[in-house]
Amino acid sequence: MHILVTNDDGPPSYQSSPYVQSLVAELQAAGHQVSVILPDVQRSWIGKAHMVGQTLTPKYYRPGTLLKDDGTHSEKPFADNQEEWVLVDGTPASCAQLGLHHVFNDRGPIDLLVSGPNYGRNTTALFALSSGTLGGALEGAVNGKKSIALSYAFDSREHDLEIITEASKLSVRLIEKFARDWADDVHVYSINVPVRKGVTNNKIVYTEMIQNEWSSGSSFKEMPADESDADPNKEEHKIREQNELNGDAQPKATTRKHATYKWAPQFQDVRTAVENAGSGDGWEVLQGNVSVTPLRANFWHLPHYRGEIKLDAVERIAMRMAPRSEIRPVLNAMIDYPDSYVQSLVLQAVLKLDDLDIRPVGALHEVADKTRPLLQITAYESLDFELALEHSRTSLICAYAIRKALIRKHYLSNTVSTWLVKHPESVLSKRFKSCMHFELDFAEFLDDALVDAWDLNESMSRNESIPAISQREWWILKPGMSDGGNGIRLFSTYAELQAIFDEWEADNPESEDEEDTTLDADEDECGVNGNEGGGAMTSQLRHFIAQPYIPNPLLFREYGKRKFHIRTYVLAVGALKVYVYRQMLALFAAKPYTPPSDDARAMDLAGHLTNTCFQDDSTKETSVHQFWALQNGRSDDWQEKVFADVCETTGEIFEAAAREQMVHFQTIPNAFEIFGVDFLVDESLNVWLLELNAYPDFKQTGEGLQDTVVGGLFDEVAKVAISPFFDPDSQHLRQGTEDLPLVRDLNLGRG
Repeated sequence: MHILVTNDDGPPSYQSSPYVQSLVAELQAAGHQVSVILPDVQRSWIGKAHMVGQTLTPKYYRPGTLLKDDGTHSEKPFADNQEEWVLVDGTPASCAQLGLHHVFNDRGPIDLLVSGPNYGRNTTALFALSSGTLGGALEGAVNGKKSIALSYAFDSREHDLEIITEASKLSVRLIEKFARDWADDVHVYSINVPVRKGVTNNKIVYTEMIQNEWSSGSSFKEMPADESDADPNKEEHKIREQNELNGDAQPKATTRKHATYKWAPQFQDVRTAVENAGSGDGWEVLQGNVSVTPLRANFWHLPHYRGEIKLDAVERIAMRMAPRSEIRPVLNAMIDYPDSYVQSLVLQAVLKLDDLDIRPVGALHEVADKTRPLLQITAYESLDFELALEHSRTSLICAYAIRKALIRKHYLSNTVSTWLVKHPESVLSKRFKSCMHFELDFAEFLDDALVDAWDLNESMSRNESIPAISQREWWILKPGMSDGGNGIRLFSTYAELQAIFDEWEADNPESEDEEDTTLDADEDECGVNGNEGGGAMTSQLRHFIAQPYIPNPLLFREYGKRKFHIRTYVLAVGALKVYVYRQMLALFAAKPYTPPSDDARAMDLAGHLTNTCFQDDSTKETSVHQFWALQNGRSDDWQEKVFADVCETTGEIFEAAAREQMVHFQTIPNAFEIFGVDFLVDESLNVWLLELNAYPDFKQTGEGLQDTVVGGLFDEVAKVAISPFFDPDSQHLRQGTEDLPLVRDLNLGRG
């Protein structure tokens, strides 16, 4: 941003203006262009005044060392094109006028005016109505600029550079937040920041301005007529230093006498009003909190702004906002991903799009014009699908409304079987184990539920006559609505299957059948409704699939001969392009693999289930590895072969869903979505598709690979899915990248 800074304390001075240089330095460090114009002397208590009849003359100043008073003054502009501040023999309001309309015209449009930081708080009506700091901000507001009045409430005049720097860093974050999220009904934000150690850990709250008045009488002190005017900087120093110390009242004169009158406000009046208020701007600052008071440019505060202000990941990331360009498209981005593990990574990835002018917003109501480009990356339930459908050319969302055909296990099985009827040669015929889908309300009706499951019944009957456990065909039972390993069991005979349902029914004697009434909402991949482990929830006991268990998984001695599955992240864009993220993960089971046992109670599923949600923290750290970094004794290019098969299978399953299950997978041109897709590799290097998850559990990646794998994924998604939608010059990125290759490109006739 291009930020104009003014104040009422004048140029940097340890005695009277100790804060402005620190703020300017932090704004510049955050990547902002800062233009500075200040009164040449102390102008506190002057409000929003202009000096009528005075011709203003600028001088020039180059800041020196913080808090050292060693800056350089000049009557003429410096000739070396280095940093230069402008000093004017006028008021803060006059400085705002000159800065906005005259002095810095060669530096481009100004985005925001900041008046301050004031040397002292500007809370309560008594301070605010006379404040030159607020006067400068109000002048900016009546000239059509977003304006912030910033004041530092100090406890000591012994200036600690570390504490001042902390206050300035926090102030920069607040300035950036309100510049992005500016409310339409606000003209000026009055912000008061306590200069205290650890202020970044204190609350930031919206406050009303405390209404108070001078209750002790005059704010002037009568002086002898022959006393000359004092230095204004020293006088301001004395006034501020009084705080609670006030002079005695003057005795009444019996006859009129000639005298002078010095400004000497009774600060105890302010202090008493603040302590008695119990709330409001001054009261919050007294508690050590930061107060933010939204104002109109007529001294009205806006009472509907209440509560605490949270500086989340959006504000913790340096905005690095370059000066605005008329060429770059402006994009309102609502980024509130439901997983704190990735929220900052998503935001960083979007902010890296240099071809777009990104304007993060906290909620849709902050976007006044819904026809302007808008990006929604948030929880499925929070997405405004109607808005996206209404503005299909300008609004992009991070999920498809309907995609049951892929993410529900029984729907996925039906998707594959339907596709294979028309395309028997498809790779899915050798990459996916056909499932039996059945519905069951109560365990006693298992016979009826399996009437049409011919292949399953035949297999179970055959297994009963095979004494060698290792030669049986094992099946895996999965509740159709479960995730994270919930309810998964292995069985080979009807008796074993019946025992599983009898056990569940005994654990849930009062369970009731619950239909799935949601359109396509997402369960947490790592456990449903917050539950993890091997049990099945009551609400899942209706839809089930039984799928042939894949024997002889690929095992590596280097990893304790533990079974593993491959997690890859797949990006679907529009209608329809499909991409596979090359940086895949290998997720290992907690214990070494052993073939299934006929004793279901003795069977340890920890050797069969590779989902890390099924594991405790002690094993998770050694269970997640980068696929391409796996250490093993193989000399062939098995990883390239596996990746090629993953890409081919992924493209095929998405095409099957898009073409044959259009009711249950509805693609639209202005949506994209990331899926977590799981594959298993057997000892013959056959790749088997297991399942697809919407809103995948990225936390399975762990802290060590968070930036490289997940952060890298969102960088690629931003380039391939987001940038081309809003910027026509980025269309070539639709063809994918080295880390995110395009594996299927379909034209479904939907734009």
